[in-house]
Amino acid sequence: MPQRSTLKLDGLGKLDKQVHEAAADGLELWMEHNLQVSREQVPHEEGTLERTGVASVDRASLTGAVSYDTPYATIQHERLDFQHDGGRKAKYLEDPWDSEAKVGLEIVAAQVRRALQ
Repeated sequence: MPQRSTLKLDGLGKLDKQVHEAAADGLELWMEHNLQVSREQVPHEEGTLERTGVASVDRASLTGAVSYDTPYATIQHERLDFQHDGGRKAKYLEDPWDSEAKVGLEIVAAQVRRALQ
């Protein structure tokens, strides 16, 4: 079963096309950033789980996701009692969302600012 974390930038109201595109660009960068951070934490024995990681963005709805697709992705994410190599752990998606939220918002804001200049 795949493990996925999703974010939707809502509450922005109707954006003009230029600002919407900039926000989508920023969201893509944010999802790539979160994917990289999560890849540094994802449990790693042979690297199979890590290699399935993907960042995706629906530009129209400003929805982004980071996901991993193996039969054991959810189990590895949720089981806090599993032992992992140094730096690897459960909550490999959830924790980057929490720790990198401010960085992600700054990434989106920077893209929007550039579009408005």
